[in-house]
Amino acid sequence: MASPYTLHYHYSEDHRHVYMLGLERQRADGYLAGASWFRNSFGQPSAYVYLGKRFNGFTSYEPLFAQLTGGILYGYKPPFENKVPLNYKGFSPGAVASVGWQFTPMLSAQLNFLGNSALMFQVSADFH
Repeated sequence: MASPYTLHYHYSEDHRHVYMLGLERQRADGYLAGASWFRNSFGQPSAYVYLGKRFNGFTSYEPLFAQLTGGILYGYKPPFENKVPLNYKGFSPGAVASVGWQFTPMLSAQLNFLGNSALMFQVSADFH
């Protein structure tokens, strides 16, 4: 997976371009595990390691899916350590809710809702 663009809900001079690369393993029952490496909104190298679940077929639009993940976030260091809750020496809990569209068996896109801060656009290639 990769993210070419993240839209911040509120402008700040501190914000930098965010990019992300990641790997995710999805099981047939929808459970998943993954890790992503990204440059956070303040230009700091960061990572997110997570577990979650993908929900397929919850509407009549079969390509539409939702996803919830939770895990450990690393990378928000001084002076931006207070930009994520419960940060301890750069580590904090993380959670991401997503909605996406499966274009083909191999190609999907999704929107990742990053709390009250931003919306991340993601593209993914699935390998079977």
